[in-house]
Amino acid sequence: MIVTVASNKGGVGKTTTAIHLAAFLQALAPTLLVDNDPNRSSTGWATRSDNGLPFRVVDVNQSLKVGRDYEHVVFDTKARPDREELKTLAEGCDLMVIPTTPDAMSIEALMGTVDLLRSIGFTAYRILLTIIPPYPERDGEDARAMLSEGGYPLFETGIREAKVFKQAALRGQIVNQIKGPRAVVCWEDYAKVGAELVR
Repeated sequence: MIVTVASNKGGVGKTTTAIHLAAFLQALAPTLLVDNDPNRSSTGWATRSDNGLPFRVVDVNQSLKVGRDYEHVVFDTKARPDREELKTLAEGCDLMVIPTTPDAMSIEALMGTVDLLRSIGFTAYRILLTIIPPYPERDGEDARAMLSEGGYPLFETGIREAKVFKQAALRGQIVNQIKGPRAVVCWEDYAKVGAELVR
């Protein structure tokens, strides 16, 4: 399976999503994460790891050579791809995951991305709500209701906001490698999304 994580806005958890979906898929079969972001966020995450991530991370230029050895490939892409870039990304994957935070500016950017995908006839995408603020805030519920009513394809599970994701990025780890109940719950969010992905 080839999964592309793409977004028309930065700061929505794109790299965090790519890293954690790759970790989930690696538990099922050999998985490669391809860093196609000029910021090299996934590569940086991997290089901060003391013991390495449970999957391989390569630059996009290396991916053609090594990609054939992996059953799953996850692409971490740059923010704000233009129409042609988005078209190329769509044509090269089995499913596009579009993370968005539940705020107005991110939702607006998301709708721009979806409009572009629809204009090229691409339908194999699903929206992932990320960095959802905790109760009693209702941002996540409100965004989910609005997107559902608009007929947008959504993952059933969202990713809650938690400092443990920043700790994981700083240490070059997957969130489930960090001790604490919050880390366990946050990994469960991504595990549920991964299960939906392969369903």
